[in-house]
Amino acid sequence: MTVLITLADVEPAVRLNGLLEAAGIETAMVSPLDDIRSEIRRSKPNLIVLTGAIADPLNVLLVKEQLWEGLAVIGLADVEDPELRERFASFGFVDVFPKPVEPDYLLTLVRRGLDRQRLVEVTGLIGQSDAIREVLVKIEQIAPVSSTVLVEGESGTGKELVARAIHRLSPRRNKPFIAVNVGALAETLVESELFGHEKGAFTGAAERRLGRFELANGGTIFLDEIGEIPPATQVRLLRVLEERELTRVGGSTPINVDVRVVAATNQPLRQRVADGLFRSDLYYRLNVLNMYLPPLRERPDDIPILVRRFVRDYSAQHERPFHGISAEAMQLLVSYSWPGNVRELRNLVESMVVLAPGREIGAGDIPREIREGGVSRFLPVHVGAVLRGALTADGRELDFIVRSLVELKLQVEELRSRVQSAGAFGDADGIGGGDVAARDGGGRAIVQRDAAGHNMMDRDAGGRDGGFRSIGGATQGRELGGNGREVYPRVDGPVQVSAIEAPGSASPAVVTITPGMTMAAIEKAAIQAALVETRGNRRKAAEMLGIGERTMYRKLREYEIPLR
Repeated sequence: MTVLITLADVEPAVRLNGLLEAAGIETAMVSPLDDIRSEIRRSKPNLIVLTGAIADPLNVLLVKEQLWEGLAVIGLADVEDPELRERFASFGFVDVFPKPVEPDYLLTLVRRGLDRQRLVEVTGLIGQSDAIREVLVKIEQIAPVSSTVLVEGESGTGKELVARAIHRLSPRRNKPFIAVNVGALAETLVESELFGHEKGAFTGAAERRLGRFELANGGTIFLDEIGEIPPATQVRLLRVLEERELTRVGGSTPINVDVRVVAATNQPLRQRVADGLFRSDLYYRLNVLNMYLPPLRERPDDIPILVRRFVRDYSAQHERPFHGISAEAMQLLVSYSWPGNVRELRNLVESMVVLAPGREIGAGDIPREIREGGVSRFLPVHVGAVLRGALTADGRELDFIVRSLVELKLQVEELRSRVQSAGAFGDADGIGGGDVAARDGGGRAIVQRDAAGHNMMDRDAGGRDGGFRSIGGATQGRELGGNGREVYPRVDGPVQVSAIEAPGSASPAVVTITPGMTMAAIEKAAIQAALVETRGNRRKAAEMLGIGERTMYRKLREYEIPLR
């Protein structure tokens, strides 16, 4: 690994260069007259030491390059300044120290910075926050041993990256790494996938097949979404962990395996144990070593670093020039809650790179749902065990349903805001507490009701307006269950779809979605809404929903939606 030293202050720079070379660390030096960008590209440093005044033009340029390239930086300041240290810590500085610095101490700092950069390169976990530093330190601690690891964290936080990093830093690094998404496997196939099967073990088993554990022998197996594993398979997995042997489905001969298990979950496994959904003995066996990955909203200081890294990567991948992001736009990204975490942020950055307007990205270029803190269209769609059965050959239809509903939610929120601003919910007409949600162009009341005939705009017990219920749109004052979640009546019937003319625009469809509806009811509502939006044009409705026209006709017949 290489350390780039600036010659802004020659005497300490030369001394440091000799110190690092004597320690076997490769160095490069750059003067204020050199082409900084060319030197960074040529020497590809892993760490930069700034020896001059932190605020001089050379160092400012290097800081900018550091942000772009994701390099670690050590700064040597002329005076002790706590505010300076705090300010530049956000730029990714290892630290800022007043001169002079003891040589041995500086050498220790450089080695520590290089070690951390090595971990970043191995793990792919980008960031300078304390939370990410703790994760990197813990990876380094647990990688050399063979104990099982349970990685907990929300979807999109990088749990598989952690598992791969543990493998790469372990003595098993030259053996297989096998990743299995347990939640994506059909319940009837989980045991066969994990433990293999013998020829004739079941209908269709035409030959013997090795399971993932055998394929990972000597290496590491990563079991993602471990909370979705069926109860019967939990027993077999526990035996593999305790006895280090397995038996293929349909077989009787025990097979020894030497596999390190890293499991991951975005669910509270301890609660699932308490609910009787997950075996306590298996939980304790998996949770020998525990790692928690913080969501992106808990480490906002890492967002600018992640954005710049993703911009660099996608600009190169798509061969698109990128002209930067304004401070206002970056602040919007930092302030957003990112329910999809790093994966959602990466999707957004790729979109911005591809659709860049040929100038600096401003606040107005950030998607509206992120500016307003709503549900982002870049949020990954998660399909768990409840929906696994729907993932057949037509599984793409499920994806379009969920994405369409997210889009419809955004339209509903915008429409509701416009109607409210026009006074349609004023108490003078009795609309706020009655059955009328809005009025059409002819003054007729439009009422949103569920299949049971309940008004969806009723006020709650506290007199507050319940508001439209839509995906992600929790209301206040509702009855709470024992787990603190809202209790809703189950709605299996059709959902009314009404057209409300928005000022200055085509008539969008407003869909009321109630938690507890069946997927069929939601799908029917999405199709009805698309037809309303396209004024009955089935081809355009199919394009809007991302399905073929033939599939649209089949769905219309299936749900008995009139062809008019």
